[in-house]
Order: sequence, then structure tokens, then C-alpha cells
Amino acid sequence: MAVKQVVVLHGLYMSGFVMRPLCSQLEKSGLSILNLSYNTLSPDRAAIFAQIDAFIDGKSTALVCHSMGGLVARAYLAANSEQSQNVTKVITLGTPHKGSHIARRMQQKGFDVFLKNSVEFLLTENGDWPFNAKLYSIAGDLPIGLMPLIVKSSRSDGTVLLDETKLKGMAEHKVFHLSHTSMIYSRQVVNYILERLNEDI
Repeated sequence: MAVKQVVVLHGLYMSGFVMRPLCSQLEKSGLSILNLSYNTLSPDRAAIFAQIDAFIDGKSTALVCHSMGGLVARAYLAANSEQSQNVTKVITLGTPHKGSHIARRMQQKGFDVFLKNSVEFLLTENGDWPFNAKLYSIAGDLPIGLMPLIVKSSRSDGTVLLDETKLKGMAEHKVFHLSHTSMIYSRQVVNYILERLNEDI
């Protein structure tokens, strides 16, 4: 059975505003969307999870997440609420599932003030995907950003290393020639998301 509703979670330093074009494309396909804005520097887990629970309301749901949003989605599934059992698919765009190298480097250099409580998510070190919901991890390999300066000869989207987007147990890993932010606005990415959402479970 194909998914009919989607929770969209944005990344660090962003808001639901940047996800509106993606949400609009998903809505045109007949999907019901919760474009959830949250404070990425002081994320209130209880409030975020409660909003997701209320939206799911017993219906088959997918989570579509950019960057840190994918780590918030993981924390939501790990909290194991009754409604979380209705999440069948998670699609992440540039999410550092294994933890963010850049965030770790910023912390080491004493720049924690720019990350605040986002480190609860960004510094987690995950190796696998243990949930029933299928994970489709989208990565970019157009290195526009700081990463090429920090890790020489690395493959990245400019912000997140390609390797950070891979986990054991994921359903699929898809790489597009896009940068970290541009993948949010890519027609290719939207088409891929819609294909995954329309697949029977």
C-alpha cells in the first residue's frame, strides 16, 4: 500500500520555509504534508514528537528529511511511540547518519556556541538502521562547501561526507551530482522521492 501522507523535517539553521518547494511538489501528487518547523539549535524532542504523532493519527506515513532532520527522524523512531509504528518509509537527503564530521570538528575547535543542542543529534555515531521503516538515503557528490577544505580528496556534497550517509540495513543508497542544499530543490530528487513513496510496501 502506497504512502498517502508525509512528515517533512528540515536541517540545521533552516526552517520549514526552505522545504516549501519540495512540499509543494509532493502535495501536487496528492500527498498530505506536515512541513514541521523546529528550533535546530534547541530542539524540543517532546514537542516535535508530539506534533508528528498527532499528524500520523494511525495512518501509513513517510518521513522525508534533509540533513539533521534525518537524525531527528531516527530519534523519533527510537522513542517508539504507538504512532511511530505507522511510519513505513524514511527518505533522507544528505543526512550524516554516522554523525557529522564538520560538527565534530567544530566542537573540537571550540565552536560549540554555533551548534548548541544540535550536537545531541549531529554527534551521534550510528552504524546501522534497526527500524521496521525502510530507509532510503540520498547523498550528493557535488562538493560545494567546506568539506573539501577539511577532508582533502573526500567525496561529499560539500557539507556531508558520502560515507556518512550510508548505514547497514538501509533499503537503498542513491547518489546524485548535487550539493548539500541544492538537493532540496532538485527535480531529480523529487521524482526519486515520489517513486519510493508510490512503491508498495
